[in-house]
Amino acid sequence: MKIAFTMTEGKGDLDHVLHAFATAQEAKGTKVCGVVQVNTDREDCAMCDMDVMVMPQGPTIRISQNLGKDSRGCRLDVDALEKAVVEVEAQISEDADLLVINKFGKHEAGGRGFRNAIGQAIELGVPVVCGVNGMNRQAFEEFCGGEAQFIEADPQALEAWFTA
Repeated sequence: MKIAFTMTEGKGDLDHVLHAFATAQEAKGTKVCGVVQVNTDREDCAMCDMDVMVMPQGPTIRISQNLGKDSRGCRLDVDALEKAVVEVEAQISEDADLLVINKFGKHEAGGRGFRNAIGQAIELGVPVVCGVNGMNRQAFEEFCGGEAQFIEADPQALEAWFTA
């Protein structure tokens, strides 16, 4: 099993790192499956729109809901997230070279989300890279049975792990 995770502290930093890594691998001819997150700032709200780009060829799916400028609740659109999960699961096959998942989050920690896609890739011998936040790190490490390797949040460090 070849699985790695990476973490950052800054808001949106992990999204940039994983997007840069995944698109650089695609440019080198690697068949990348999974999702990377692309955030779009909004002028009318302090919160950004969150979209995931399903790799390798789309679609891009909005996973955030507009709950209003004063809202403090979770903006994740669970139905949209599950649509992305279905798209990713359909892309994973033995000829995939890499699975990138933008975040092993609350839904994955609870047994949903991209958890089955990660397991599917591992069963097929496809290397996996996941973004993880501090809140869900323990759940991720338990899910991986302690086999996941931490890699610094840097596209070159992730590439070195992937090509090793």
